[in-house]
Amino acid sequence: MIHLPEFRLTLSACCLMLAGLTHSCLQADPLQDQMVIKQLYKKTFPQPQLQDYANGVYAIDETARESWLAIEEFPPYEPAIDAGEIAFNVPFKNGKTYGDCFLNKGIGVANTYPQWDSIKNEVITLPVAINNCRTRNDEPALPYKKGPLTNILAYMVYTTRGKPVNVTIPADNPKALAAYEEGKQYYYQRRGQLNFSCASCHVQNAGKHIRAEILSPMLGHTSGWPTYRLKWGEMGTLHRRFIGCHEQIRATPFPAQSKEFRNLEYFMSFISNGVPVNGPVTRK
Repeated sequence: MIHLPEFRLTLSACCLMLAGLTHSCLQADPLQDQMVIKQLYKKTFPQPQLQDYANGVYAIDETARESWLAIEEFPPYEPAIDAGEIAFNVPFKNGKTYGDCFLNKGIGVANTYPQWDSIKNEVITLPVAINNCRTRNDEPALPYKKGPLTNILAYMVYTTRGKPVNVTIPADNPKALAAYEEGKQYYYQRRGQLNFSCASCHVQNAGKHIRAEILSPMLGHTSGWPTYRLKWGEMGTLHRRFIGCHEQIRATPFPAQSKEFRNLEYFMSFISNGVPVNGPVTRK
């Protein structure tokens, strides 16, 4: 079972991991944040290599990994990939396709999202980019939590498998850095009736048990979406999982693809730079 007392950490690690710190402490350099997290996990879990964190909790839970690998032999997300490929290539009413909206025709680019849009001054996730493509071509936007959008995501992410997460934060853009900082602060802020933060489970207590489950590490959390969750019995998006996490700690969630959740994804994805994309995947 998890316990909530904070670890005794070095000053630099405390600057990243604990809530309620001074403004100067929270304004850490993103690369320093990334280094601290990776060093923490290397110390806590000596065996897994960086690429192993693409497998989520199965990187640190050998027993669960065996069952997961058996499921992956006949993955339940394959129909979503096939449906997504068809949808991706079917022309819109104006004759254009999704490929016309993305670099490299949308193939093998999912690892570069979320991206900072310097014109709109906001974080653009891949689901938002897909819906922006649709609306620019006079097509209605798709729901963000589940449904047809997850199929298109599944196909685009599948074409990116094996590529390392490569999210950039323009160092000379204060607004991009501010969005990253907002995402980081959200990750470490406690909320809800249980007074948990994202970090309570996935940084301070990663690898510990909560009931019958082992808490997964933060690294790689954004690399495998969309995901077929056995609990859902269907495909779902990362922001659907964000909402579910909030509900579990009895906190009021923001809508999928809200600014708050997009900034959160921006922070989490940057921290996972170098972890290979392996989505779509199966999870509990």
